[in-house]
Amino acid sequence: MLIIGIGGGTGSGKTTVVNEIIKQLPENEVGIISQDSYYNDTSHLSYEQRTKINFDHPRSIDFDLLCEHLQELKKGNAIDQPVYSFVKHNRTGDTIHTLPRKVMIVEGILILTNPELRKMFDINIFVHADSDERLIRRIKRDISQRGRDIDEVLTRYQTTLKPMHQQFIEPTKEYADIIIPNNRYNTVAVDIVRTIINERLS
Repeated sequence: MLIIGIGGGTGSGKTTVVNEIIKQLPENEVGIISQDSYYNDTSHLSYEQRTKINFDHPRSIDFDLLCEHLQELKKGNAIDQPVYSFVKHNRTGDTIHTLPRKVMIVEGILILTNPELRKMFDINIFVHADSDERLIRRIKRDISQRGRDIDEVLTRYQTTLKPMHQQFIEPTKEYADIIIPNNRYNTVAVDIVRTIINERLS
């Protein structure tokens, strides 16, 4: 099993890069795990308490469960990924049954911050985008998909997103084997990754 970690800031375009990578690969040979599924269970907290959690800090992620699930997949066992609600700031109780594949892609803003997780990755990729571009994408997504208003998004960006990016996410570039600029010039980097995957699959 080839395990690829794809990190980078919020709104950097990780999902776009993942989709570009898998577009020309056999569907049943590639699986995707999102860090967003592994936010800690916050059922013991009230909704008001949950809204105050800093979700951009590595503490907010259940890395133990994520590592455990990757280990199970490497052994050839299926896992049940938790489903997380960004509206309720908690796991829903539902799960996604995930089968082991020849290639597993793990993506999320904080995945390269965790040493144990990094050890499990065969390739570390960092997706880079300009900070203004990332903010614009975050505003659009949070308002349209997560029920937030503009003031809430901007306050969160200034108080947690930006400082957490500078403290935790930007420094993980040093662990990247490949840095992909998320603009129209990223095709070469994506093609390199796809070539590596195809070699492993064959």
